[in-house]
Amino acid sequence: MHRVALLTTGGTIEKRYVEQDGSMENTEPQISRCLSLLRLPTADIVVEQLMNKDSLVMTEQDRLTIAQRVLVYVDQGVPVVVTHGTDTVVDSGKFVAAALAAELPHMRVPVLFTGAMTPFGIEGSDALQNLTEALLASRLLPSGVYLAFHGEVFPIAGVQKNRHTSQFVRLS
Repeated sequence: MHRVALLTTGGTIEKRYVEQDGSMENTEPQISRCLSLLRLPTADIVVEQLMNKDSLVMTEQDRLTIAQRVLVYVDQGVPVVVTHGTDTVVDSGKFVAAALAAELPHMRVPVLFTGAMTPFGIEGSDALQNLTEALLASRLLPSGVYLAFHGEVFPIAGVQKNRHTSQFVRLS
């Protein structure tokens, strides 16, 4: 059985349509719904909701909370997947990478960040694809901190979001 910690923080992957005002909001977690659609008979996924907010309003305290929970699992040898909003996912990933380097310089498992450009439940959403790819990558990658998105895996230090194309790209 492959154990993986899935830490949720909100972001577009967790947004829901609020029909009363026509907005998209982080109202209730969606990851359990995503997981219920997957066949993962050899996966033991521990889901922990850390927060449910848009990444544009994340604070340094929020990033510290993420890093502290990642450290707990990585110290136990458990790979981690963090769902996160795309606007500041790289910032949070770099924060976590720095915390891991300081606290666990010889980590043995990967940490993957992922999210979605379109909310789960909206036609054409990339949420399920990105989550599935991150979970698979947690089995295959060496230790390090990565972003798994749209069929690619990027080391967190070498990636940025291209807001015009809604894609992540490698830094030169």
